[in-house]
Amino acid sequence: MLVGYARVSTQDQNLALQVAALKKSGCKKIYDDQISGVRAVRPGLQTALEVVREGDTLVVWKLDRLGRSVKGLVDLVGDLDRRGVHFKSVTDSIDTSTPAGRFFFHVMASLAQMERELTVERTLAGLTAAKAAGRTGGRKRRMTDSKIASAKRLLAGGVPPREVAKNLGVSIPTLYRWVPASTLP
Repeated sequence: MLVGYARVSTQDQNLALQVAALKKSGCKKIYDDQISGVRAVRPGLQTALEVVREGDTLVVWKLDRLGRSVKGLVDLVGDLDRRGVHFKSVTDSIDTSTPAGRFFFHVMASLAQMERELTVERTLAGLTAAKAAGRTGGRKRRMTDSKIASAKRLLAGGVPPREVAKNLGVSIPTLYRWVPASTLP
C-alpha cells in the first residue's frame, strides 16, 4: 500500500498541490500537517508512520516535506528500511524499493550533509575574519556608553528608574542590566 504524507509550514499555505500529486502517485491514505518541519512532534507524520506496515511505501511530494535535517531524513528512512517499509519522493525521483533508489538517497543525503558542513565552516571563517577586523555580530546595543553615563547621573540625582528608562527608550530590565542597582549610591 502507498501511504502519503504532505506538509506545509504555516496555516495560510495550501496542501492541495501535494495532495493531488500524492493521489496521482497512487496513495490510498494521505496524512498531513500544517506545521514547521523543524518541529519534532508532527501528528500527521506520526500517524502515517504508525499506519505503514512491512511492504508498504511512505510517499512524500518532496524530501524537504519530510524533515529539515539530513540526519533526521537518513534516520527516518533507515528506520523505515529496518521495518521493511519503502520510501518514495515524487519530485526528487527517489524510490528506496530499488537498489538504485537506495543508493541515490544516500548519495543525496551525503551531499546535503557536506553542504551543511561547508556552510558552517564558511560561516565560522567569516565570523573569525569579522572579529579580526574589529566587528562584532548581533544587534546594536541599546545602551551606549553615553546613555549609561546619563542613566547613572539621573539615578544618582534621584530620578526614578522608570522615568530614566522611559527617557532613554529602554526597558527597566535593560537599564538594570547596564546599570545594576547595587552600583548606585
